[in-house]
Amino acid sequence: MSWAFERRSSVLRDHACSHEENPPAPLGTGGAGLRTVFTLRASAQHVDNAISEWMAGSVGSVARYQILMALWASEGNGISHKDIVAAMGVTRATVSGLMAALERDGLVKSQIDGEDRRKLIARLTAKGEAVIKKQHKVNMVRFRAAFASFTSEELANLTSLLHRFRKVFAAAAEP
Repeated sequence: MSWAFERRSSVLRDHACSHEENPPAPLGTGGAGLRTVFTLRASAQHVDNAISEWMAGSVGSVARYQILMALWASEGNGISHKDIVAAMGVTRATVSGLMAALERDGLVKSQIDGEDRRKLIARLTAKGEAVIKKQHKVNMVRFRAAFASFTSEELANLTSLLHRFRKVFAAAAEP
């Protein structure tokens, strides 16, 4: 690795983390806004990596966990594949692959809807319900530990700011 690359990496790390002692100014103020974006991206990546590790040993992935949680919450009523696609914001092909793997693992069973034969309705199997109940319990312990240093108000504020961030960047991406 070259000295120049190591130096740029160090500068980026320092830049992304320097806000911890000096809160950044609003996005429109140049460097502070960029620092906020880099910090958000780095934080999101760390969170994603941690959650992916948590899921890898049990349900396999965050996407599989989302599907299993949604099916568990449906309390046996099931959810159409089309609704899973919409809720996750992914393609039908992605959900088809995930559902096929969940079915192969015996966690989910999909059946043709009795009222609309074009629809597939997914439901948890007994094995799927046992797996998601166990994983949910484990994850709640992990999430409680991760969020223990935050107040409810801080978490609500963070959530609100993240929603605003998403809206701002969605609007900026529009032509």
